[in-house]
Amino acid sequence: MKVIAVFDVGKTNKKLFLFNEQYKIVFERSARFLETTDEDGDPCENLESLRLSVFDSLHEVFRNPQYEVKAINFSSYGASFVYVDEIGKPLAPLYNYLKPYPPRLKEKFYNTYGGEERIAFETASPILGNLNSGMQLYRLKYEQPAIFEKIAYALHLPQYLSFLISGQFYSDITSIGCHTGLWDFAKNKYHAWVYAEGLANKLAPIVPSDQVFPATFPGSTYTVGAGLHDSSAALIPYLVSFHEPFILISTGTWSISLHPFNNKPLTAEELAADCLCYMHYQGKPVKASRIFAGHEYEEQVKRIAQHFNQSVGKYRTLAYQPALHQKLRESVAHIPLEKGATESVFSKRELSDFADDTTAYHQLMADLVALQVLATNRVLKDKPVNRIFVDGGFSKNAVFMNMLAAAYPSMEIYAASMAQATAMGAALAIHSYWNSKPLPNDLIELKYYANSGQVIKLERS
Repeated sequence: MKVIAVFDVGKTNKKLFLFNEQYKIVFERSARFLETTDEDGDPCENLESLRLSVFDSLHEVFRNPQYEVKAINFSSYGASFVYVDEIGKPLAPLYNYLKPYPPRLKEKFYNTYGGEERIAFETASPILGNLNSGMQLYRLKYEQPAIFEKIAYALHLPQYLSFLISGQFYSDITSIGCHTGLWDFAKNKYHAWVYAEGLANKLAPIVPSDQVFPATFPGSTYTVGAGLHDSSAALIPYLVSFHEPFILISTGTWSISLHPFNNKPLTAEELAADCLCYMHYQGKPVKASRIFAGHEYEEQVKRIAQHFNQSVGKYRTLAYQPALHQKLRESVAHIPLEKGATESVFSKRELSDFADDTTAYHQLMADLVALQVLATNRVLKDKPVNRIFVDGGFSKNAVFMNMLAAAYPSMEIYAASMAQATAMGAALAIHSYWNSKPLPNDLIELKYYANSGQVIKLERS
């Protein structure tokens, strides 16, 4: 069986998938590692365990005569650099992007290069400290100059993983273009500060996201992809399946509204409301808006369950009640959302005002949907679309999906599901190099939510 192997490396779970030529998963292996610590005692990724896991997993697959591996690709979380010497040996820990950023160094940087608002606007990156990976490299230069001097290349994590198999150093635009603070979106090159600080010399040559390379191992016949940032990879199945403009709301801990057909520059107001730009695999900006909705949902559901003495698990399959939704619209006090809001108003509500937990839960979802609409409209306003796809956790939530359909009565609202969108996107990015068959038309399963509350399962994506 001809397959592609895709490593999908998250903060918690590290997974290997084998996809056949019909993009069905035929093998899966998952691993979790204990974190280690950096020189300051802050938790960070165990880079050596990750490296060994890649080779162990591949050896297991290569020993299995059932599979013929034609290609390997990688997707992983962003905002993480691996600093390597000339032979690719890591020189420092893989620092955690949640590590606090030194205030004095941050102040020095923005005072030198024109202020936070200007840099955020030009790089389409909200000011996020270590989550702006360019700031990690800047920090290393001033805090650990001896290590900085030894660096041959600073590789984002997907490209380091790819290097392990290809033996080549390169950069990828989906990693560079994702809230790194490195890329000038208007000029379509590294920002001036990157050259001024000498950082461009530490960044490997940029290659197209769909480029492949030979493997370093003698006698190997498979090709190796350059690796992709996970959010950009997850968008690829939609881009290859649908050609009419759409918005994808990718839901999980974060709820991210991705508009790949909106290339208008971000405004200062949008940046302040946690909007940013990603790059999709063909090098085009993807305007996006983020809210911490999944996290808020979990916290508020716990509050409801505790108050009404119920199990949290009850709400996973709670049915949508349109009459109750309408009653809440008419009877519950409206609390206005601020223009730049990034969390809902539900935390301001008294649970004792609700007759039961089902009513409180419907109000929570109504408040979260109101927040979602505010966030999605930030990227929708310049480039209207007729379709919204929702994937991830909220796509399986009937209350959320029906309320979203009611909020956008003139649009088509779909719950989308597929097996492992991020890994599939990494496989699709290099489809032509390993797969001789045409792209299947059933990559994505859709459920259409009509404003009437009716749900229609579509057989074809």
